[in-house]
Parts: sequence; C-alpha cells; structure tokens
Amino acid sequence: MKEEKKNSLPERTPSVQAGIYDAIYDVVRLVPKGRVTSYGAVAAAIGAASGARLVGYAMNLCANVKPKVPAHRVLNRNGLLTGKHHFSPPEKMQQLLEKEGIKVKDDKVVDFEKLFWDPMKELTM
Repeated sequence: MKEEKKNSLPERTPSVQAGIYDAIYDVVRLVPKGRVTSYGAVAAAIGAASGARLVGYAMNLCANVKPKVPAHRVLNRNGLLTGKHHFSPPEKMQQLLEKEGIKVKDDKVVDFEKLFWDPMKELTM
C-alpha cells in the first residue's frame, strides 16, 4: 500500500455538542476511500478517548450534513458493520464499502487490520 500524505485538521473552537460533532465529522471526512477506521480511533483523535459511543451518535446524525460525511467507513474496533442498521436500507453500508473495493463477509470487513486508517498516526494534530 502506498504511503499516504499526512493531513491536518482545520482550526476550530468547539462550542459544546455541535462543535464536538463538527470535529468528529472533520476527522471522518479525512478517511481515504478504500480505507476504514473505528469509532474509538476517531474519538481518540478528537481527544475523547472513551467517546466511541459519541462518535456513533454523530455518525447516526450525519446523513444530511454538508459537506458529506463518509460514515460507512467507520466501524467497530473489530471491523464489524455495527452501524449498518442506521443506513437505509441496512445493506447500503456494505454496498458503499464494496464500491470502494473493500470486501465484507458476514458483516465484517475482510483484512480490517490492513485497511485500518488510524487518525492518530495519519494526521498532524
């Protein structure tokens, strides 16, 4: 896999929940096509190490957010498509991943460790 360019997040002053969600969306928008990350990794990247559930809530609410948030690239720590029931239809999450060349079997990303994108390693904060 070719080396990816380091990215940086835009400067922002968070204002309670909306600001936190914006920070989450900023990180998720940086996940490259064909790669996946986890709720916990996104939480750690925004300084909320135990905030995986918060990231899940944000992904559930991002359908109409602009610019678009690729929520289908955010999985649980084992590579499972636990958020699929928030897509309509639920098969859409898998379809979006497969469209990017990611193989999914039994609701789990094949080669999850290889495809995992860790924002703490990839971003300059």
